[in-house]
This record gives sequence, C-alpha cells and structure tokens, in this order.
Amino acid sequence: MGLKIETLLVRSGLQKDPTTGSISTPIYQSATFSHPELGKSTGFDYSRTANPTRSALEEAIAKLEGGHRGFAFSSGMAAITSILFLFKPGDHLIVSDDLYGGTYRLLEEVFSHYGISASYIDTSSSDAISEAITSSSKGIFIETPTNPLMKVTDLEQTLRIANKNGLISIVDNTFMTPYLQQPISFGADIVMHSATKYLGGHNDAVAGLVVTASQELSEKMAKIHNGAGAILGPQDSWLILRGLKTLAIRLERQQENTQKIAEWLSEHPSIEQVYYPGLKDHPQYEISSRQASGYGAMLSFTVKNTKLVPMILKNLQVISFAESLGGVESLITYPVTQTHADIPAEIRESRGITDKLLRLSVGIENADDLIDDLRTVLEVPANIEAVRT
Repeated sequence: MGLKIETLLVRSGLQKDPTTGSISTPIYQSATFSHPELGKSTGFDYSRTANPTRSALEEAIAKLEGGHRGFAFSSGMAAITSILFLFKPGDHLIVSDDLYGGTYRLLEEVFSHYGISASYIDTSSSDAISEAITSSSKGIFIETPTNPLMKVTDLEQTLRIANKNGLISIVDNTFMTPYLQQPISFGADIVMHSATKYLGGHNDAVAGLVVTASQELSEKMAKIHNGAGAILGPQDSWLILRGLKTLAIRLERQQENTQKIAEWLSEHPSIEQVYYPGLKDHPQYEISSRQASGYGAMLSFTVKNTKLVPMILKNLQVISFAESLGGVESLITYPVTQTHADIPAEIRESRGITDKLLRLSVGIENADDLIDDLRTVLEVPANIEAVRT
C-alpha cells in the first residue's frame, strides 16, 4: 500500500526504538557506541559516522523526496558546501541568478579559490541554460522558486537538458519542501534543504538535509558527510523530525494566508509589484501549477517609494523584522541589507534585488491580522504624508 505524503510525514521516525515501542524517536545523546565483541557492531560506532536519531531523520527525508539516501547536516550552508565538494578544480557550474546570497558568497568567496567557477543564469529560461553550458560545465544548481524574486524553473525541461549534457543536477527545495514539490521525480540528481526553515518549522533549530537519487552519488556523499564531519547533532535531528510531522497542516495554512496577502498587496496603491507564483499574472504560473501541488508561503514585493521601507520594518506589530523563513511566525526581511548583502550592489540591482524589495515569510497566524498589520503601516496618515514629501 502506497501511503500519501501527509501520512509519511506524520510517520517520520515512528517507532525507531523496537525495545520500547516509543512513538517519539529517542534522542541518542551519545558520541560513541560499544561493540558486542571483536568484529561485530550494532551498526553504530561513532556519532559523526552515524547516530540513531539522525539516521531516523535521514531515512525519513529520503523517503519523502523519493530518493536513494538522505544526509543530515549542521546547517543548510554545510549541506551546500558538502555538495560542492563533489566538484573539482576547473569545473564550471550553472546557477540560478537571484539565489540566496549565502550560496553566492560561498561560490564566489570560497570555492572560486579552488578553481570552481559559476555562471549565474536565469534558469526560468531553458534557452539561457543551454547557452551557458560549456565543455567544462559539470553541474547545475537550481533554486525554484528563487530567493527572493520567486522565479520558477521548469524542472522537467531543465533536468532533461542537464541529463543530456552530463551535468549533476542539484535542486534547492527549501521553499517548496517535498510536500509540494519532489524534484527527483523529474530527474534531479540531488535535492537539498535548509531544514532550519519549513521542515523544522518553529525557528528553533539550524539544520541542512541532502537527498541523493542514485547509489553512486550516495556513496560519494557518504564519504564527504563522514569525512568533513558537518553532521547534525541528535537534539536538532529530533527537532527536525518533530517538525516534519506537522509540515502538511502548517503549509496548508501558510499557503492559504499567503494567497490572501499576495492578492491584497497586488491591489494596494503603495505597492509596485508582488512576486508570488500563486498569482495568475506570475510569468511561470502555469509551470508552477504543473510541477508542484501548491505555490508555497513565500512572497516578495516592491514598494513604490523607498521611504516606506524603514517605516514598514519599524512599525509592524504582528510580523517580525527578522532573517530566516518558514516558521509558524510571519517574518519580513530586507534582502539588500540581510540575505543578499554579500552580493555586490551593481549585480544585486541588475537582478532586481533593489532597495524597494521586501521578502515576506507568511506564518500560520490569522490572515486578517497579518493584512491589518500591513494595512496599518502602509496607510497610517503620517506614513502616507511622509512618502508624498
């Protein structure tokens, strides 16, 4: 019997301790494990290599993404770093252009020193991807939707191009999660998550997850995971497992809220543009509808007057001005000074990440309260008068 994903999520890590039948996966807070006798092992020797709590999480994410094997890392950036260790000096990568600034920083300030180069391409254009491929291209790293402009890549078409040209295809699935989108089903080789975000869901743990689609890649990633040692501890592994169990109901509420807020912002006279794949005028609305079961709970918007930005960030009462995303609480971020500050200004602006842009991670609060919070800061008489002068 094939279980639906809602059921798989709830069953993440279920009854992994056969000695007690514990419904909640135990936290094995142990660095090392004893051996029954010489030449025999329980399967756990040292927690850098494997820990029962982490293994439960890794098994769960592999099943949810439909992959061969899962790996849990100490952060999303540790996960990306470990993936990049698959490449060698002289290798060239094709990367989504308006991706998370931390990924850009890692490529430009760390891996560039080891002879790995990257071209930043609008991966919503298959023609642009094909034109960027060179004889040294070995991989393609896709965010879809992108962070923060919410551009959507056609996974089926893009992964076909990657496979044809022998590229290792990597999809950052943080924004969508396996509940809404499963890139391996379209042919992706590797899927990664900042599990800090939706998978954990409560802004109380930092983690990264990787799922490999084939045994060959699993073996390579296992060596990197164990050798580099950027592993997730048992306490945080337990927190992410706990978060997975409520992912479906959280995302359903978050998406419902996001759609209402996106439509309200789209009609507001102070707002210039709203970026959300669930709006029918989004350029990739049809693609998103075809390859995902929902549109996620992230949106970005630009204000018509930059004077509104500090007023919004200072005066919101329900929505918190904070980095990160995907938790039950709504958070607003200013990419220019936060998530994308390490991208040079001229490059940032050329990609549409301007001083008018705000990114909103919508939580599970009442949608009317969130809209009222935005309405208050956008329509308070003092703010209206300030942006007129």
